[in-house]
Amino acid sequence: MKYSSGTRRLKIHPVQGVEVEYCDSPYRYERRESRPVVVGDPANGGVVVGGENPVIPQSMLTSSTLDTEACIAQSMSLVAAGCRIVRITAQTRKYAANLEHIVAGVRERGSNVPIVADIHFKPEAAMEAVKWCEMVRVNPGNYADSKKFAVREYSDEEYAEELDRIEEKFGPLVEECKKLGRALRIGTNHGSLSDRIMNRYGDTPRGMVESALEFARIARVRDFHNFKFSMKSSNPKVMIECYRLLTARLTELGPDWNYPLHLGVTEAGEGEDGRIKSAIGIGSLLCDGLGDTIRVSLTEDSTNEIAVCNDLIAQIPELISQENNFSGLPLPYNPFEYSRRSTEQIDINENVKCGGDQTVRVAVTEAVWAELMQKTSPEDDVKPEAIYEQIDVLEVDPRGPFEIGSEAQLITVVDGLTLPVIAAFRLLAARLKDQGRNNPVLLKDCLTIDADPLKSETALLRASVVIGSLLCDGIGDVILIRGERRAEKSLKLAYNILQASGCRSVKTDYVACPSCGRTLFDLQDVTAAIKERTGHLKGVKIAIMGCIVNGPGEMADADFGYVGGAPGKINLYVGKEAVRFNVPETDAVESLVDLIKERDLWVDPVEAAL
Repeated sequence: MKYSSGTRRLKIHPVQGVEVEYCDSPYRYERRESRPVVVGDPANGGVVVGGENPVIPQSMLTSSTLDTEACIAQSMSLVAAGCRIVRITAQTRKYAANLEHIVAGVRERGSNVPIVADIHFKPEAAMEAVKWCEMVRVNPGNYADSKKFAVREYSDEEYAEELDRIEEKFGPLVEECKKLGRALRIGTNHGSLSDRIMNRYGDTPRGMVESALEFARIARVRDFHNFKFSMKSSNPKVMIECYRLLTARLTELGPDWNYPLHLGVTEAGEGEDGRIKSAIGIGSLLCDGLGDTIRVSLTEDSTNEIAVCNDLIAQIPELISQENNFSGLPLPYNPFEYSRRSTEQIDINENVKCGGDQTVRVAVTEAVWAELMQKTSPEDDVKPEAIYEQIDVLEVDPRGPFEIGSEAQLITVVDGLTLPVIAAFRLLAARLKDQGRNNPVLLKDCLTIDADPLKSETALLRASVVIGSLLCDGIGDVILIRGERRAEKSLKLAYNILQASGCRSVKTDYVACPSCGRTLFDLQDVTAAIKERTGHLKGVKIAIMGCIVNGPGEMADADFGYVGGAPGKINLYVGKEAVRFNVPETDAVESLVDLIKERDLWVDPVEAAL
C-alpha cells in the first residue's frame, strides 16, 4: 500500500514563541514527506524507508542473541510472516559478535531481510554490531548516558561538556555507519530518558524529542543522514504527543530535517488490550500522515505482531480521505499536550450524567441492549450506561454551520456522511469551539453500517483508531461502538478502548513488554500468572518488564513493577523505586501480591465480583 506525499503543512501551535507544524490538516489526509533511508540492498531484499515507499512492518526476536540457531529460525519465521525488518538485541560486545553468525545463517537460508542491532548501554557493542547488521538502533537515554533518577542542576557549560562526552562515544559509530553504508535508528523511549535530559526538560515529550535531536545533530555534522527516528511510550497519549512534537520540531528546523519515523507503542501487552493500545497510538498517527515503519509490540509470539501490523495498515485507507479540507476554523485540540475538551455536564438519563467532570460514558444501541439486559446489573463495572435511540442527542452535519438550542444538548455527527469519522468529529469540535459552545459530544466508531458484519479483529482495530484517536485529542463525552455487531464484544471493546486511552479504569492495567533477547524470564507465562492473581484489582497498574533497560522509567506511573534482575531473580518495585531485590522467580508472583497487600490495595476476588 502507498500513501501519497505532500509538502503543505498547517501551522497550529507555538513552541517557545515559534510557529510549528505537525500535519497538513486535521481534516484531510496528506502523508508527511520524508527523505528515503536505505536499509540493506533494496535490489536484494533490503528496504527503502520513507519517501514514496509503503509503510513497512517490522518485529523483534525474543531468543537469546547467543543462541544462533534459535535466532536464525525465528528470523525466518518472521520473514515468512511478512516481516520486512528484523531487530535483535545486542547487550554487550560478546552478544554483538554473534550477530555475524546469525546474519550469515539467515543469508544462507535465502533471506536478505535487513537485520537491526538493538543497542542500549554499550557503545562497544554498537561498534561490533555495525560490522554485521544493516542498521543499528541506539537509545539516546542509555547510550553513553546515565539514568539514576539523580536530581541535579546543570549549568550551560556543564550541559555542553556532557554533550561533548556523548559525541566522543556516538561519533565513531556514525563514522562507521557512513563508511559501511549502514543505517541508524535514533530511538528515544519514554522509560529511559537520561538524568541530564530529565533535569533540564523533565519526563516530557519535549525531553524525548530534544534527546533524539542531540544525537541527530552529531550525525548531521558528519554529513550522515541515513537515519530515522522513533519516540516510543507505553502510554498512547504520550506517544502521540511525542511524534507530533518531533514532526513539528523537524519542520521548524528546516526541509532537510524530514527524516522518516518509526511508530510504536512500547510494552503494549497482549491480546485485545495490546492490539487496542497499539491501534490507538499507531493508527492515530498514520491517519495524520505520519509514520514510515511500524511495530506492534505484543507480549506474544513475535510472528503475531506482523499480522496485526498488516491488518492495521490495511485499515488506514478506510479511515482517511484526501477529498475534503476545511480552513478558517480553530484547531479543536492541543496536539502537543493532552487536555480534555471542556463541556457542560448534562443528564443523559435519570441515572447517568455526562460531560463536565464526569467520566466518559458508554452507550449502546437498542439491539445490543436487548441482548445484554438480562446479563448485566447496575453493580457491574462493564455495563451499558445509555441507549442511543433513547438519548436526546442532536445529529448534525459539521461540514457547514448548524444551530443548537441549548448548551445542555448532547451532540453528534449525523450518519451517512462520506467524511472520515476522525475528521468529522474534529470538525464538529472545531465548529463548536468557533461558536463558543461547550456542548458534550457523543462519539461513534462509524457513520455507516456495512451490510455484512466486519470481522471482530477488523472492528476492533477500526474502533480503536477512531475512538482512541479522538479521546487522545480530548474530544468525547459518550462513546458508541457499532462496527462490532456482537453485543458482548462491542460492550467489552468500548470499555477496553477507554481503559487503553487512559480515560477510564474498570480493571487492572498492565504494562507488559514484548520480550527480546534481554528478557530474563518467560514473559508470556509470567504475565498470565500475574493476571490470574491480580486481574480483579480495578484501578491498579502493574508493569511486567523482562529486564531493566526501560523498566524504572516505563514504570514511573505504574503502582507496582515486576522486573527481571538476573536469571531466576526478580526485583519488585513500588512506582520507580525498587523495594525487593533478587526474589526467586518461583516466589515472585506471591511476593508481588504481598506487596500489594502491604499497600492496602488488595481486595479478594470474591469481594471484587460482588
